[in-house]
Parts: sequence; structure tokens; C-alpha cells
Amino acid sequence: MKTPVIIYAEATPNPATMKFVANILLLPENSAEYTDISDTEGSPLAKALFGFEFVRAIYFNNNFITITKKEFTSWSEIIPQVREMLKTWIEEGKDIIAFLPAKKETAIPKAVSDINAAGVEGQIMDILDEYIRPAVEGDGGEISFVSFADGKVTVRLAGSCSGCPSSTVTLKNGIEHLLKKMVPGVEEVVAENA
Repeated sequence: MKTPVIIYAEATPNPATMKFVANILLLPENSAEYTDISDTEGSPLAKALFGFEFVRAIYFNNNFITITKKEFTSWSEIIPQVREMLKTWIEEGKDIIAFLPAKKETAIPKAVSDINAAGVEGQIMDILDEYIRPAVEGDGGEISFVSFADGKVTVRLAGSCSGCPSSTVTLKNGIEHLLKKMVPGVEEVVAENA
């Protein structure tokens, strides 16, 4: 017997972004971000979601999808139709993502395995993974380490964090403060896509 698909909407700190959570894994161990319909070749679901005139950006991770809307629409008007569309799509077994989008030409975030764990970059990644990433994912976003040079840590924000009005406050008062306290040599944290 099939498990019924349940989709619920959860607010994020970004008022333009809503997190739609499923009771099944949608994209395990990966994430994908789409900011334009022209980027959706590998994701039939993302392409279909851009069919809604109010969709500005889409982010997939584990068991959730964050959708960033255009300003002219109220969430109360669109949540029911998005939930129903996602539920039907998943129940019908349609492809969510056939293949991941190509990486942008910006600096590519490093994975923990790419970094010497004994170095400063390794310490930064460990702190991001242990303390920061779970909270950011809980809010429908993603944070990735990009680089560390001359005291400056550069990160990439995706999902609900990208374009969020409170992301600068979070970076400066939360992440930067924690990294300065825990890793000697860190002086500043910036987002490459802010």
C-alpha cells in the first residue's frame, strides 16, 4: 500500500519565500536552485511550477521545495493551489528532477571532502555543517562555503536565504560572530550572491 503524500506549507524568515515540505524525500543528498524557466531543462517539476505567473525562484533540498513569489501575489491566495499541484505531481510519479542544473560560472562551493580538515577552511566548514547549516535548512535555505582569504569568509546562500531581507543580519550578527569567536583569523563573513 502506497504512503499518502502529504505537503504542508511553512513560513520562512523571507516573506517572499514559502517552504513546501513533503513526507517523502524529493532530492536526497543534493540541492537544486532555479531562478528562471530557461534553467529548468532537467526538472519537469520546476518547469511546471514556473507555469504559475507568481513564481520567481525555486529551490529543492531533501524533502522540501522553497518557492519565492513575485510581489504582486499574497501567499494566502496561492498556497492551496501550489500544495495541490505538488501533491498530485508526486502521487502520479512524475519526474521531479531528471538531472541537476549546470553550475553557474561563479565560485563553486566546496564540499567538506574537498578541504583539508586540519586547516582553517576545514574548521570553518565544520562549524557551518554542525551549527549553521541545520538552522538554515530548517528555514528553507542553504549555505555553502565558497572561500576564505585575508580574514574574509565567503559563503553562497540559496533557497529562502537568497534575497531574504534578514540574511544580512543573520550573516553579520549570527554566522560572522560565531566564526570570529571559534576560528582565529576570521574577520568578516560575506555572501557572494548578496
